[in-house]
Amino acid sequence: MALLVVTVMVVLLLLGFPMLVPLLAASIAVLFAYFPTVPAEVVVQQMIGGVKPAALIAVPMFIFAADIMTRGQAANRLLDLVSAFVGHLRGGLPITSAVSCTLFGAMSGSTQATVVAIGTPLRPRLLQAGYSDAFTIALIINASDIALLIPPSIGMIVYGVVSGTSIGELFIAGIGPGLLILVLFSAYCWYRSVKLRIEPLPAVPWSGRLKALNRALLPMGFPVIVIGGIYAGVFSPTEAAAVSVVYAAFLEIGVYRELTLQRLPAIALSTGMVTAVVFVLVGAGAAFSWVISFAELPTQLVNDMLGLSAASGYVTIMATIAIAFFIGCMFVDPIVVILILTPIFHPVAVAAGIDPVLVGTVVTLQVAIGSATPPFGCDIFTAIAVFQKSYLDVLRGTPPFIAMLLLSSVLVIAFPDIALWLRDLAFAE
Repeated sequence: MALLVVTVMVVLLLLGFPMLVPLLAASIAVLFAYFPTVPAEVVVQQMIGGVKPAALIAVPMFIFAADIMTRGQAANRLLDLVSAFVGHLRGGLPITSAVSCTLFGAMSGSTQATVVAIGTPLRPRLLQAGYSDAFTIALIINASDIALLIPPSIGMIVYGVVSGTSIGELFIAGIGPGLLILVLFSAYCWYRSVKLRIEPLPAVPWSGRLKALNRALLPMGFPVIVIGGIYAGVFSPTEAAAVSVVYAAFLEIGVYRELTLQRLPAIALSTGMVTAVVFVLVGAGAAFSWVISFAELPTQLVNDMLGLSAASGYVTIMATIAIAFFIGCMFVDPIVVILILTPIFHPVAVAAGIDPVLVGTVVTLQVAIGSATPPFGCDIFTAIAVFQKSYLDVLRGTPPFIAMLLLSSVLVIAFPDIALWLRDLAFAE
């Protein structure tokens, strides 16, 4: 049965079909070959059921908010704020890039939106300061991946829906690993700046810093709304997404006047197109997950092929999960990987007594790494389109950053409190 699934999916992918087709074709092939009495209509029912969870409403809302902010002034105001406070340090400009990507990720939840919003204005500054293009692009696309860990995170929403894990707890647990990656990237930026002997920018006087802080106060309200609102129990992650849209529109249209109401339909159309792709994949993934679960394929794969069980031990289970998701995200869209692999590995981890929030955090970290890892990381192709560079040019500077991301994975698995301490604090009874 596993051979049939793999064969169908690989053949169709090699023929150039979009991921939706292999998922559904493999599901129908399993039903026809092994369960002929089960009607094929069940696949459609599972697809519809897959996009029904109310938590998924947060996905288009966060994408919409990110689209609004990308076209407005929020990103530039954050850049000015971070630059005013750290730009004078050794490596201040690349550190500004990393911190700005983290802050914008806390506003948008989208790696690709972060590449566009932060990378576009910062790349020329980094090049002018003397940093190589390879280092600059690698920094931007990898720092943007912190957006998948710092809430809001679309990857965490999808994982929470598939696994039944609390999305609010996942959001809070992602903060620790996200900040860990930021620290590692900042240290590397300092090292590169010292090695290249690049002088820091002139220090901004405190009057300029206070002015930059005042200009960025309203954009900084996004993480307060999302994290503070969920932590305080004011609203759910889904409600936080809706409030983010209203807040983004209020800032860019009512306060900064960068956008007009007439432009919102076009932005909404762009959001709708992206959301449609995500939801079609979620629906197909839900049908595929149901079929392989009905056929007990996860048990066969995990127990028979991998030899993995609840008795395998914490390190073995978590390492296997991390490796499987990392390799999967190198080749396939991260959302598809979450939809396919979560039903396979999540039950084993839960049976072994591993905190599902920790599992979700490690999975999201692998998704973040895969988003900028060859051959098919989505941020790689975003950078190619935005910066008009070749595939190899974009990849040239990525190895050190991928190494730091992998080190972060090892540290989170070895020291779970990096993710769980803040979650335990926030949701302590």
